Amino acid sequence: MSDWTLDYLHFDPVQEGLREALCTLGNGYFATRAAAEEAEAGEIHYPGTYLAGGYNRLTTEIAGRGIENEDLVNLPNWLCLTFRPDGGDWFNLMAVELLDYLQTLDLEAGVLKRQLFFRDHQGRETRLLTRRLVHMAHPHIGAIEWRLRPENWTGRVLVRSALDGRVINAGVERYRQLASTHLVPLSTDIPYDDTVRLQVETCHSRLHIAQAARTRLRVNGQTLENMRQISQEAGYIAHELALDLAPGDEAVIEKVVAMHASRDWAIAEPGLAACQSVSRAGAFDDLLSSHQRFWKHLWQRCDVKLEGGGRAQMILRLHIFHLLQTVSPHIVDLDAGVPARGLHGEAYRGHIFWDELFIFPFLNYRIPEITRALLRYRYRRLEEARHLARKAGYQGAMYPWQSGSDGREESQQVHLNPKSGRWVPDDSSLQRHVNAAIAYNVWRYYEVTEDCEFLSYFGAEMLFEIARFWRSAATWNPQRKRYDIRGVMGPDEFHDRYPDAQTPGLDNNAYTNVMAAWVLARAVHVYDLIGERRRGELSDILGLEDEEISGWITLSQNLYVPFHADGIPSQFEGYEDLQEFNWAGYRERYGDIHRLDRLLEAEGDSVNRYKASKQADVLMLFYLFSAEELGDIFSQLGYAFPAELIPSTISYYQQRTSHGSTLSRVVTAWVLARSDRRQAWNLFQQVLESDIGDSQRGTTQEGIHLGAMAGSVDLIQRGHTGLEVRDGMLRLNPCLPEALPGLHMRLRFRGHWLELDVNHDCLTLTAPEGWGEPKRIMVCNETYSFSENQPLKLHYSAGARCWQKNKD
Repeated sequence: MSDWTLDYLHFDPVQEGLREALCTLGNGYFATRAAAEEAEAGEIHYPGTYLAGGYNRLTTEIAGRGIENEDLVNLPNWLCLTFRPDGGDWFNLMAVELLDYLQTLDLEAGVLKRQLFFRDHQGRETRLLTRRLVHMAHPHIGAIEWRLRPENWTGRVLVRSALDGRVINAGVERYRQLASTHLVPLSTDIPYDDTVRLQVETCHSRLHIAQAARTRLRVNGQTLENMRQISQEAGYIAHELALDLAPGDEAVIEKVVAMHASRDWAIAEPGLAACQSVSRAGAFDDLLSSHQRFWKHLWQRCDVKLEGGGRAQMILRLHIFHLLQTVSPHIVDLDAGVPARGLHGEAYRGHIFWDELFIFPFLNYRIPEITRALLRYRYRRLEEARHLARKAGYQGAMYPWQSGSDGREESQQVHLNPKSGRWVPDDSSLQRHVNAAIAYNVWRYYEVTEDCEFLSYFGAEMLFEIARFWRSAATWNPQRKRYDIRGVMGPDEFHDRYPDAQTPGLDNNAYTNVMAAWVLARAVHVYDLIGERRRGELSDILGLEDEEISGWITLSQNLYVPFHADGIPSQFEGYEDLQEFNWAGYRERYGDIHRLDRLLEAEGDSVNRYKASKQADVLMLFYLFSAEELGDIFSQLGYAFPAELIPSTISYYQQRTSHGSTLSRVVTAWVLARSDRRQAWNLFQQVLESDIGDSQRGTTQEGIHLGAMAGSVDLIQRGHTGLEVRDGMLRLNPCLPEALPGLHMRLRFRGHWLELDVNHDCLTLTAPEGWGEPKRIMVCNETYSFSENQPLKLHYSAGARCWQKNKD
């Protein structure tokens, strides 16, 4: 074991679903779960392969009405590889005696390995070593190597290598009542002697997928030119090869697979492209070498090193690993977003939510080209967002809470409560704050990169249309002489309406209103920033006039923010009037109450009646903005922002939060990072363990929580270093928890690479490849000169409670 590997020392059928998600391999173009090659889908295993942006729609009759859902499609299973000795059964881990077992996910190399030693019912003992990769340099290639060694037997062995397109979407139990057959078989054939090919098409989106699998055998280093038997039916094709083995022999089985889709660039058609790719691919060792080289380059950019290593280091790298597998550099040429559950399973149907908010900060400082591409996904769907706004009676652009292929609203109309077995209304599409998240992401990307071209030609248009939406969504309240935003949901998703109300929606959600005020002010700033020529073009295209810009300014200064009587911001107007919840009683009764909404619905009650949050959305404000920034926003709105407001607000909502979202602890750990470092570190460790330990009891096997994974890395990257960009200047204010001795990472700021080393006593910043304007860095409110030939080295002064330059 090391802090570069995730190791499992025992086979545990109950844990296989979780492990298959956590050991998924991918390259940004496609990803495949870590189901064993010989396994079939069932209660224990779930092979799944998913293509970035590979969606399809199906309609299901529920309660007398047709419900349409768009899903990230489970594509043909390319892993299928198994064997059986003459007279024996096809290999099945559940049917043999395991004498030794080790499964290893090598994070550094991007390889999944198994070491098996087992005895079958006939007493035959066999060793099997397997390696698998999804090629990071060649996005259409996956490869498997098996090394099979009989220990005490001699005989003929039959090997079967297949492509199986008879798969359905069945990876989430609560979705299994819904239509799930997305693929239509097109053809199977044998383009080369050692290669089989399968072609399928999605039934609605007409996405054509072709896979070609090349299987080769060697025994004791000698290539075998076997006679191959073909087995095929609609949606399935297999090669079967026979070989003779004796004790001490080693059979090496190599399976290399190429997958292409009809939307790929620079291909004539998918079937031909798959054959070309697989025929040109090298042997497994050659593919492994180039694959490892690409991962080496990624880790040079993206690793975050914790002094002392250990489990926290390993899990942090696991999180970076899955982030890069979901949104690798290959995403730059794809029209795809960031699924909240990665390309690792079928939860949330592979949809894109607001999790970009937690994911982009890591990418902005390392591979901002990926962020730019993912923001272009949003820009390409701006027209659909305009349509959604008009349909709902608003102006500008209203992005959907859940997005998929074309940017329409993909949120469910009903969802199944697994606790009660009832289908209940789903009002989550009222989370208009996704608009604010997209605007926030545009601006933060620009701050780190200073990509003026993107801001002028893509970002500004999105910002202006989102500002327009907020202006049309706000209504003047003559009694309080401020503007209201009514009928929304906040990030807390437990509350979707007032108690006993027939109509969904809440008024003046504090997070939503403050974010809207920030977006409006930022849009005005960008209107000035983009220059006269582009400003004129966009004004002409969008019909912007000075009067409308003035309206944005007025609204940004006069939105209503509700407060409790003691000055704490209310989650929404009327929140203070809700009942206090019996937290202790429910914990005693149920133990795990993170999904309190489901428990109460099953009892015939509603979480809408209580001061109980899935995640405290007011605390999101302290997560997204520094105290200085937030003070400016509150001042802009004409509200006081006393220093004691932050700790009192944190304390209040901590006591009323179930942490039903994996993002909740990310936010709480962040906001406690400076006031209570010990508790912040404890929460950080809970964030680290949330997926690897499946803290939500069964959800990780349906797909990892990518936002929480990225958020854990960002807690180290920005939360504990105080890294931010303000007024065009890079700022640092390290505050490491006691349990973290130090850290090292590389950062890319406006085209220049920086290396940061920080511990409790010393901060060192270097520019190994040059450093351009601006040539200043702010640390602890002090500005320091900084250049390529003059590394910045500061020491912590306990007396001054600040970082200061060495006197010598």
